[in-house]
Amino acid sequence: MSSWNGIDEFVAVAAAGSFRGGASALGLSTTHMSRAIMRLEARIQTQLFHRTTRSVRLTDTGRAFLEHCQRLVMEREEAFALMDEKGEPQGELRLTCSTAMGERFIAPILRRFARSYPRLQVNIDLTNRVVDLVAEGYDLAVRTGHLPDSRLIGTRIASRSLLTCASPAYLERRGHPRNLTDLDEHDCLVGNAAIWSFNVDGKAHSYRPHGRWRCNSGAAVLEAALDDMGLCQLPDFYVRQAIVEGRLTPILVDFDPADEPIWAVYPQRRHLQPKISELVHVLRKELPVALHQGALRSLP
Repeated sequence: MSSWNGIDEFVAVAAAGSFRGGASALGLSTTHMSRAIMRLEARIQTQLFHRTTRSVRLTDTGRAFLEHCQRLVMEREEAFALMDEKGEPQGELRLTCSTAMGERFIAPILRRFARSYPRLQVNIDLTNRVVDLVAEGYDLAVRTGHLPDSRLIGTRIASRSLLTCASPAYLERRGHPRNLTDLDEHDCLVGNAAIWSFNVDGKAHSYRPHGRWRCNSGAAVLEAALDDMGLCQLPDFYVRQAIVEGRLTPILVDFDPADEPIWAVYPQRRHLQPKISELVHVLRKELPVALHQGALRSLP
């Protein structure tokens, strides 16, 4: 008996919510579908569906088993796609990225990418949590900074500058910091980064900001800075336009850190899949342009 017997039928019925719908999707009879799933349940010695005359619902075990089976089916199709002359991206693409960058830059690129490949299913998870790509079954992540996980391959796709600044009114009231020790006397607006980065005598230097206001949204940190509440350090695409308009003033420019790399990160075993290789190519081409345009776009 093939190890695949019943897997396709199980996934199809779960997706359709009925044996008839699953049978229609695979072009098979409902009798075949029912028997295939019964044999699968007997093989794994557990019930996958709650069946009544009116409905078919996954059991808790069936729901957990479905996630693994969907991944098996997707990866099987992707393996066949590797042998395809065209190598067209297809199957499910699961990507994770930080919320701000994802909403503003990555999601629009992924929309265009999905339109170009109709056989591709895109699932984007925007979170500021560091996701374990291997354990949680993600295909790719967009990340900044150092990449410590040796199980992953990282391709540099862009970079971003970090700028430290404050409103003219705040600086007039509290004075301009001239060196990093002066930061201790100022209100710092803290965002996602608990550590601010600087460059001192050609070497990277970290500073832990303190203040009475913090938020994990870069846009909210920007608004607080514009409202004269303190100093901030943010990626340039947040603050560049406000600096051009004179609403924010750069500070400590002699200590600006080196640009942070932005990486496309993916598990080693997936680096040859067309959906990964083509998306990395697109991100390398489009993300630097999007970041540059974003830095010049008017902000609230």
